[in-house]
Amino acid sequence: MTLAERLRAALREGHQRETDVMLSDTRDPRIDGTLALAPAAVLVAVTDRREPGLILTQRSAALRKHAGQIAFPGGRVDAEDADEIAGALREAEEEIGLPRHVPQVIGTSDRYHTFTGFDIVPVLAVVPPDLPLRAQESEVADWFELPLAYALDPANRTRHVVEFDGVMRHYYEIIWQERRIWGVTAAILANLSRRLGHDYPAA
Repeated sequence: MTLAERLRAALREGHQRETDVMLSDTRDPRIDGTLALAPAAVLVAVTDRREPGLILTQRSAALRKHAGQIAFPGGRVDAEDADEIAGALREAEEEIGLPRHVPQVIGTSDRYHTFTGFDIVPVLAVVPPDLPLRAQESEVADWFELPLAYALDPANRTRHVVEFDGVMRHYYEIIWQERRIWGVTAAILANLSRRLGHDYPAA
């Protein structure tokens, strides 16, 4: 069975689980339910190698929002995009030079609603290893490949609680080497981990 086939089967099985069992994180805890959300999408690109990797970017330090943070390639879905999948593929091509026809799309994971006003659809896809990717300097300072097994292992994910505006909020954090992956990116990885069965014992 190929990597794409394994991921497709695991994602299909994960989507069949009950929501209350999944305990999916669907939104930033600061959202009060009245925020208008714009469509957005990110590409969760998995490299097809013996030990699969996960392509992530480090945002430019010059950006006005979320400068320097670790993120998936992606962004707002444009009116010209056919759907969220098309938006994720276009954004990945623009940000890291990943040709939009290359990824083998597996499916989508749990939507995540952000306090900044986006309804993000994570698009899971498999890509060939060692592609000659290049960062778009205006938005992306660098890109790197994180071992997929590490990213999805619940043991490498910690849940933190902080007080914000007088209310206790939680967020996830994953530390790999000297990189800190947290916030929306870590929440999407936590949801994907659950969907793919990494947070549950084998039946």
